[in-house]
Amino acid sequence: MVWPMAEQPVAPAPVDFSTHVLSLASTALIALGKMPAPDGATQPVDLETAHHLIDVLAMLETKTRGNLDEAEGKLLASLIYDLRVGYVDAQRAQGASRSPSSRGDK
Repeated sequence: MVWPMAEQPVAPAPVDFSTHVLSLASTALIALGKMPAPDGATQPVDLETAHHLIDVLAMLETKTRGNLDEAEGKLLASLIYDLRVGYVDAQRAQGASRSPSSRGDK
């Protein structure tokens, strides 16, 4: 069968570690209100979801220690740091009291 151009199935891009952690970080940024959702809508700040995703990234950092190449390790560390700072900013803006753990071994 010949597919018209608009209907041809598109194979998803292969998922690698960096793509996966960037996806988790993007979702955390949406939860922090720092990035619009994929549909362009601004979502309300959801500190609980952001906290969970930051903890997931920290857990991945702990569990993959020694198994990542240099670029992957730096990316993950940078994302975690930036998200923690963003979380604290959002928390202060809302006056909440919970903060993500500084350890990723929950």
